[in-house]
Amino acid sequence: MRQKKNMLITGASAGIGAATAVLAAKNGYNIGIHYNSDEKGARLVSQLCEDEGAITHTFQGDVGNPFDISRVFTEFDAAFPSLDVLINNAGIVDQPTRVDAMTHKRLRRMFDINLIGPFLVAQEAVLRMSTAYGGEGGCIVNISSAAAKLGAANQYVDYAASKAGIDIMTTGLAQEVATEGVRVNAVRPGIIETAIHAKGGLPDRCEEMAPKVPMQRSGSAEEVAHAILWLCSEGASYVTGTHLDVTGGR
Repeated sequence: MRQKKNMLITGASAGIGAATAVLAAKNGYNIGIHYNSDEKGARLVSQLCEDEGAITHTFQGDVGNPFDISRVFTEFDAAFPSLDVLINNAGIVDQPTRVDAMTHKRLRRMFDINLIGPFLVAQEAVLRMSTAYGGEGGCIVNISSAAAKLGAANQYVDYAASKAGIDIMTTGLAQEVATEGVRVNAVRPGIIETAIHAKGGLPDRCEEMAPKVPMQRSGSAEEVAHAILWLCSEGASYVTGTHLDVTGGR
């Protein structure tokens, strides 16, 4: 019987991360569920994954803190025999603000969590996956955003800039490890029905933005999860350095 692959998902207690965990469990993965503050959500996702036959472990840590990142990976190594897939998903959004009103504190927090943290998380994954370090290869999917192309003016330009950085990191890292058995891709979700909009002060954003989407609707976290899982699959074995838009055509 083929051994199950082991996946680590950062920010897996809700939204796209949670949907990806459950879908991955249905597709035969064991799941490492990372969270920062929502332990209850992480435990629920863990139970849903275990109901699908997955082995799961939860890991708490702040991806804006390099020491937490290192600890999460140490704990993952103790819980699972290998890291085969990383879904680099954890991130934040802030309240709608123009650039000329953004504080250094806000920008520092945004880039620590949304860009520097994912860089360090990807670094840890490469050290475990790359054949250059004795690994057996693997797959990294970074979660970007359509905002990386659109700019998010008058709302979240800092968030958009952090996600544009994720796009560039995806391209460069994919090229660096292309001969080392590691594929690196990104998914750019559009207007997706998750709690992130309410956290960013715009709880009705999906409803308000839907008419601007060519498909005339918002998307679901499950639809994004299907795109992520495809990038992790053998069906995408010749795909690396790609940015897949899941935006309804926007």
